[in-house]
Amino acid sequence: MGTKTGKASNSIMRATGILVITSFLSRILGYIRDIVITSTFGLGYKTDAYYAAFTIPDMIYYCLVGGALSSAFIPVFSSYIAKKEDEDGYIMASTILNLVALVAAALCVIGVIFAPELVNLLVQFEGVSYTLTVLLTRIMFAQSFFMCLTGISQGILQSYKHFSSPALGAVLYNITIILVGLLLARLFHLGIMGFSIGVVCGAIVNLAVQLPAMKRFKFRYKPVLELKHDGVKQFFKLLLPVLLGLSMNELNLLANQYFGSGLGESVLSALKNAQRIMQLPVGIFGSAIGLSIFPTMSEHYANGNIREYKNDLSMSLRTVIFITLPSAVGLIAVRIPVIRAMYLQGNFTTDNVNQVANLLMFYCIGIVGYSAQQILNRGFYSVQDTKTPVKINIFILLLNILLSFIFVQFWGASGLAFAYSLSGTISMLLLFFFLRKKIGGINGKKILESIGKTCLAALVMFAVIFLLNSLLEKVMPLGRKLFQLLEVVIEAGVGAGVFLLAAGLMKMDEVRLVAGMLRRKKSRKK
Repeated sequence: MGTKTGKASNSIMRATGILVITSFLSRILGYIRDIVITSTFGLGYKTDAYYAAFTIPDMIYYCLVGGALSSAFIPVFSSYIAKKEDEDGYIMASTILNLVALVAAALCVIGVIFAPELVNLLVQFEGVSYTLTVLLTRIMFAQSFFMCLTGISQGILQSYKHFSSPALGAVLYNITIILVGLLLARLFHLGIMGFSIGVVCGAIVNLAVQLPAMKRFKFRYKPVLELKHDGVKQFFKLLLPVLLGLSMNELNLLANQYFGSGLGESVLSALKNAQRIMQLPVGIFGSAIGLSIFPTMSEHYANGNIREYKNDLSMSLRTVIFITLPSAVGLIAVRIPVIRAMYLQGNFTTDNVNQVANLLMFYCIGIVGYSAQQILNRGFYSVQDTKTPVKINIFILLLNILLSFIFVQFWGASGLAFAYSLSGTISMLLLFFFLRKKIGGINGKKILESIGKTCLAALVMFAVIFLLNSLLEKVMPLGRKLFQLLEVVIEAGVGAGVFLLAAGLMKMDEVRLVAGMLRRKKSRKK
C-alpha cells in the first residue's frame, strides 16, 4: 500500500513538474507576444480590436483545449487502454475526433458569416474600431477549427501519459504568432492583421506537433461516426457540464470586456494586459496541479480509497494556496516595476504603466480564488458530480455581471477588476463548502492553519519588498531597460527568499512538498 502511494505521489510530482515548466514557458511567451504587440502599436483602437477579436479563439483554447475536451475524453479513452480494448478505444476516439472536426468547421463558417452580430455582443465599439474588430474576428475564427482538433489529440496523448508533445505544441503556438505576426506586420505592411494571421498559423503548428507522437503510440485513426458507441455517449455525458464549469472564468472575463469596452479607447487593452499577468500564477500552478492530481483522485475514489482522495485534495489545496497567495501579494508589491519592465517601450507610455499597474492590483485579489477553483472543480469531477460546480459557477457568472455593472459606475475599470476578483473568491468558498458537505471533512483545520501561516509569511515578504522597492527606486537608473529588469529580479528573488525563510521557520509542510518537487526535477535531469 505504501509503495503504491509513494509511486502515485512520484507520478503526480513528475506530471506537475512537466506541466508547471511548460505552462510557465507558454505563458511567458504569451506575455512576450503581448509586449511585441503593444510596443509596436501602443494602446489604442488597433490593439483594442485585436484583443477583442482574440477573445473567441482564446476562450476556445483555454476552455476546450486546456480543459473540457481532455477532462471529458481522458477518463473514457483511458479506461479502454487499461482494459486492453484498444480497437474499441480507437473507434470511440476517431468518432469524437471526426465529430469535433465537423462541428468546429460548421461553427467557423457560421462565425465568419455572423461576425458583425457577434462583435456587437462582445464589445461596444463604433466606427473604425468596430470595422477592424469584425475583420480580425473573421480571420481568427479559422484558429478555432485547428484548436478543437488539438484538444482531442492532446487528450489521446495524455491518456498514454505523454505530456511533452502537447507541451511543446503550446510553446510553439506563441512563438509562431510572434514570428509570423512580425514578419507580416513589418515586411508585408499588414499591421495588426499580421498577428491575427499568426494566430491561425500558430494553431496549425500546435496540431502538427501532436501527429507524429500519436503515430509513435500506434493510434489508429478510423473514418467512422459511431454515435451509439458507449464511449462516445459517456464522453458527451461528461463534456457539457465540464465545459460549462470550466468556461465560467472565461465568461466572467467576457463580462469585464463588454463593460470595459464602453469606457473609452485603450481601457480594454489595459484590462487585457493586467488580466494576463494575473493569470500567470493561476495558469501555471492552479491549472498544473489540478490537472496532474485529477487522474489520481479519480482512481482513489473509484477504488473506494476515500481517505487517500481527501488527502490528495487537501494537499493540493494547501500547495496551491501556499504558492499563489504570496504570488498575489508579491505582484501587488512589485506591480509598477513589473509593468514598467515588461511594457515601457515603443508607443507604451508611463501613463499606460500606471493604468495597467492599478488594474493589476485589483486583479491580484482574485488569484488565490481562481487557482483553488482548479482543484475544487476537479474534486467534484473525481466523485462524478459535474452538476454542482456548474450551478455554482453559473451563479458566480451572474454575480460577476451584477457586481461589474454596479462597481463600474463608481470606480470605472478598477471596479471591473475588483468585481472579477471578488467573484472568484466567493466561487472558491462556495465550491469548498458544498464539496465538504458532499464528502465530509477534508482536513479543514489543517488547511486553515496553513492559510494562516502563509498569510503571515506573505505579510513579512510584502514589508521587505516595500522597503527594498523604496530604496531601489532612489538609487537605480530606472530609465534603462536593463536596470528595470534587474529591479524586478532583485525584488522578486528577495521576496521569494524571505517568504520561504519565514515559512520554513514556522515548519510548514508545504515547504517540504515544494522542495521535494524541485529535488525530483533535478534528479530527473541528472
